[in-house]
Order: sequence, then C-alpha cells, then structure tokens
Amino acid sequence: MSDSPSPVVALASMLRARRVRNPHPIGDGIVDHSQLAAILETLRTTGVAGLSAERQRIAEYQADLAEIDPDTLSPTGALAYWLNLYNAGALDLAAETYEQNRASVLRTPGAFHRPSVTVAGERLSLDDIEHGKVRRFRDPRIHAALVCGSASCPTLRFEPYDGNRLEEQLETQMGDFLSGGGAIRRGSQLMLSRVFLWYGSDFVRSHRMPSLLPAGKAAVRRSLIPWLGDPDDAERIVYQPFDWALACSIR
Repeated sequence: MSDSPSPVVALASMLRARRVRNPHPIGDGIVDHSQLAAILETLRTTGVAGLSAERQRIAEYQADLAEIDPDTLSPTGALAYWLNLYNAGALDLAAETYEQNRASVLRTPGAFHRPSVTVAGERLSLDDIEHGKVRRFRDPRIHAALVCGSASCPTLRFEPYDGNRLEEQLETQMGDFLSGGGAIRRGSQLMLSRVFLWYGSDFVRSHRMPSLLPAGKAAVRRSLIPWLGDPDDAERIVYQPFDWALACSIR
C-alpha cells in the first residue's frame, strides 16, 4: 500500500527519543515473560483478528513489566525486557488498528509516538522504546527482532526474548529475517529490506548506535557478511518497497 511514514516525523521521533535516559543495567535479574508467551500462542493460532481478545492480557503484561526497573536486570535481561515490551505494544497497536478497521497501523492516530507505558518514572512511546532504549544496546540484530504490525516488518518470533538465551535468539532471528525475505537475490540484484536503508548505519557503525547518519549500499552489504556470506561483485544492491498493510506474521 502507499502509506509510508513521513521522513520529517520519523526524524523528529528519533530526536525526541534522545531525551530518554540511557539504559544502564547493572544487576543480574531475569524476567519471566510467560504472559507474553500465551499472547504469542494466540497470535499463532488465530492471527491478528484474535489479538482483540488479548488486549486485556497485553495491558496486564505491560503493567507487570512497568513495575520492574530494567536497570536492576542483567544486560541481556534488560535488552530482552525492552524487546518484549516493545513487541507487546506493537501487538496492541495491531489489535487496535484491526478493531478500527484501518488498513495500516500508520492510520491509527499517534501510533508509534503517543506515550503508552511508564517505566521507572519515564512515560514512553514505542518510538521512545525503540530509539531511546533498544538501539542504545548497540546490537544491530534488534532490527530483526522488533515488529511493527505491518506486512514487510520482520516475522515475530514464536517465543518471548529471554535474557538467558538472547544471543542464540537474536542470531537465529537475524538469519531468519534475511532468509525469509529480508534479502532476495534476483539475477544480478540483491534486494534488501528497506529496514537496511533506514537503519543501515546501525549495522555499519554499531558502536555509534543509534546513528542518524546514512550508510552506503556497499558498506551495508559488507556489514551483512556474517549472515549472507562474501558479496558477489556482480550484485547490484537495491532496497525493496515496504508494505505497511496491517499484518503480523509469527514463526
């Protein structure tokens, strides 16, 4: 569909997120995300239409997480916390969009930039969580783990992220995203998801995440060598269109 986020709005969201406190996990705690597991199972069996019946459980899960200070968790536990909190919010947004019979989450007012949860005294939107928290862990694989309730976003993992298994989960998720349509070879072209256009600099310069600087196609391709192998010099890199139609696939 033709919907796409305004570049000005997207830039403003990232700039606003800079006011959010940096995550600073210094503990050793891990969170039980079994509530989210049940919600994911509903999505797997009923699709987006079934999420409406889960909105109360999503709200309860978000409220339970809001009672936890993520800085008391281990670094992997904190990143799993923020990934799961974001994805729960995205599922609720998808359910709301479906209930209002809207074709895209982008047509739901305030979708990603309205405040939705308060954690450790901070009122946060989905944009705040993504740009102000998750990206500051400086692991570009998070872009294969976050979902947005749209046809072209990464496929949602069948299980919550777990601080004890996060490295394995993110590595698998990154490979699945690329092999599942995030990177398509067609003749001499390598067609990459538009995610790599928007966030390519996070892969090229992960030590500077979140970065607003653009990254060249060749540099983005080199950054994907761990998952795609050495580049073929004959490949011409292009970015795929992004379909914002309401959808939420799970694997």
